[in-house]
Order: sequence, then structure tokens, then C-alpha cells
Amino acid sequence: MASIPRFMATMIGSMPHLDAATAVETVLSTMLEAPAWPQLPQTGLHEQMEVQYSEGLPCVVVDEEKSRMYFDTTGDYSEPFAGFYESYITAMDPDEGNGDCSSMAISPAFAAGMVALENRLQETGAHYPFLKVQTTGPCTVALSTVDENKRAIYYNEEFRDVIVKALAMKCRWQIQKFAPFADTIICFIDEPILSAFGSSTYVSVTREDIVALLGEVIEAIHADQALAGVHCCGNTEWSILVDAGVDILNLDAYEFGESITIYPDAIRAFLDRGGTIAWGIVPTSTAIRNETVTSLADRLARTITELAAKGIDKEKIIRQSMITPSCGTGSMAPEDAERVFRMTGELSDYLRQRYP
Repeated sequence: MASIPRFMATMIGSMPHLDAATAVETVLSTMLEAPAWPQLPQTGLHEQMEVQYSEGLPCVVVDEEKSRMYFDTTGDYSEPFAGFYESYITAMDPDEGNGDCSSMAISPAFAAGMVALENRLQETGAHYPFLKVQTTGPCTVALSTVDENKRAIYYNEEFRDVIVKALAMKCRWQIQKFAPFADTIICFIDEPILSAFGSSTYVSVTREDIVALLGEVIEAIHADQALAGVHCCGNTEWSILVDAGVDILNLDAYEFGESITIYPDAIRAFLDRGGTIAWGIVPTSTAIRNETVTSLADRLARTITELAAKGIDKEKIIRQSMITPSCGTGSMAPEDAERVFRMTGELSDYLRQRYP
């Protein structure tokens, strides 16, 4: 696996733009080492967090009129399931699979930013050290999407298994699509729902299940020699991600930076095996209007110092750090989002000078 340069900047997927080409231009002008394809949720239902990755899932219903997605578990669904698993085994079998995950492709109607970035890279012949793709994670999809009775589909083990396997294939399909344009592909698994882990709402969701679900997707990402990251934009039990085998741990360090210091043993083990902490220190709220590169660097320095005080080598933390926005910018005003992207790139440069 490739080593990530210290304080390299990348983005979380969503942007508020309506025009994909404009969004791509913003990405390429600011994320100079590790650009990503932009998700454009303001353009409609198809680019919403769960819907965007729904194509090819058996028994999924995207209700355009009511702007919602659910799974229809009524009747006999053995045939669509059989078709799905046949495609899965053909592609993913560790011994005989051909690796072709195109049955879980994401079409242009569901990812205009992906198409725009690919077209731009083909036109320019550009090649990057790193390039980031992303998928909504299996926990978030399964816990946020319901069946026809409005029960979270997570609690239907048959459908939950299909979801995790479909998302694993979608990760590999993206990695293969963008591999010609970068030395190394990074694939983020976006799991905002993990911020609610341990709450009364999800009391029956076990730690072991989360580790297994994430681990299956991470294993698929590694199958194509890509790096696997997990993004959670709230507080969670960060040791879960370490145990799942993630390469990059991405947190909202602006609001929840201190939360990572609660797990020194897990973070030490994570860094010792070569893991990278992606500090989401650039706020994706109106707070960005009042921050500067220096103020954000000082804020991050305090968190790093607090983590190092738990017995973790400070130089190792610095060497194995990335910089990102705290979350996606999809719900922001476009001018604020542009500032987030500029500041993320500028902060990366500043930190490299501050910690030579």
C-alpha cells in the first residue's frame, strides 16, 4: 500500500453546485494531490446519499413522486436475489472471480460529477499521486433505508447482506474506473450513522456486526490495491474503525477532535500499523467565515498535543496525518463551500511549513 504524504489534502464528496463541470473545476484547482469526484445532492433525488448507490440492488424502489427510497420485501424475491448473487460470485469469488463489478455500475443519471471528472481527466491526460472515490457505507444505508412497513432494512439479514455486498462491488467498480488516472486510489466509506452508535435508537446494533460489515467492504477495496478510509462526521467509538481494518480514519476534528483521544491504545495500534488520521479540521458550516488558516492550524495543534499526551509519538501523528473538510459541503452556500476548498488546500501547505 502507498504511503500518504503528511498533511495531504482531500475532500469529502458532496458539493452544493448544480453544474458538474464547475464543481470539478473547484476540486481540481484546490485538491492538487488527491482530487475526488463531486457528489451533487442539490441536483435532485438521484444524488441523495443512499439513492446514489441504489442501482442494481434487488427489490429496491426509488419513488420519484414521493422522493424516497425503500425495499419491497413482499412476495417471492428469490429470483432477483439469485441473479444478484450470481453476478457477485462471478466478480468477487477470491479464487475464480473475474473482478468485473460492472453489474453494480453507477450511471451518469446518478453521478454527474463522476462523469464530469472522468471526462476532464481523459481530455487533459492528467495523472495524480492519489485520487479519491467514495460510497455511502453499509451501516448508514441499511439503517437509514426502510422496507414497505417503514422498518429499517438493517434488521432483515438477507437484505442487509445484499446491501453490503453490492456496496463492496460499487467500491471496486469505482476504483477500477479511476485507476488509470492515479498512482493510488483512496476509497472512503461514508458512515454518518455511526455517530448514533450506542444510543437507544440502535441498541440492538452490535459492535461485532459493524466491524464485520465495514470489514467486508474494506476487504473488497484492498482487493484492488486501494486504500480504504471511513468518514464519520460525528462522535463515535473510533476503535471500531481500527478493528475493521481501515487505512484512513476521518473525523470531524473541528467539533469532535478531542473524542479520538479517548481511544489511545486503539489509535496507537492504528498508527503503528501505518494508518493515517484524516483530520476534518476545516468546518463545513458558517463557522468557516470566521476562521483562518492559522486559527485552524492552532486548533489542530491542540488536538494533536492532547493525543500525544496519551503516550503516542507526536512525530508519528504528524507524519501520518491528512487534512479534509469536517464533512461534505453539499448543504452549504456555494461561496462558503468554495472557501472551504480553498482553505483546505492552503492549510495543507501551511502545516507542511509549520512541521517541516
